[in-house]
Amino acid sequence: MDTTVMTYLPLFVLLLILFITQRNEKAVLKQLLKKRKTGDTHMYELAQRFIDKECIVYTFNSQITGVIKQVNVGGLLMEKDGTQEAINFDFIVRIREYPKNKNGKKKAVVLD
Repeated sequence: MDTTVMTYLPLFVLLLILFITQRNEKAVLKQLLKKRKTGDTHMYELAQRFIDKECIVYTFNSQITGVIKQVNVGGLLMEKDGTQEAINFDFIVRIREYPKNKNGKKKAVVLD
């Protein structure tokens, strides 16, 4: 085979794999958003349990740490270091109370 074909073939395969995984990720995101728009209030009911607790809120591409101050049907309000942030329930994947060690202190490193 030609050396240029051998050079570009792995690159083409890599780009093809990236394209397929991105397409699958978008399909999953679209399915989750469609499910939540149908009036799913489970996350609202569960998030009310975390009011005034320090939590880690996981979104599709990041994590936000802070104290949950208010929960509404559309999202929640978090506070950290005097700043407030509103997070839409459509993008929340998981809410977790900040882990503590056996002495009751916050863990320095949270591995998920």
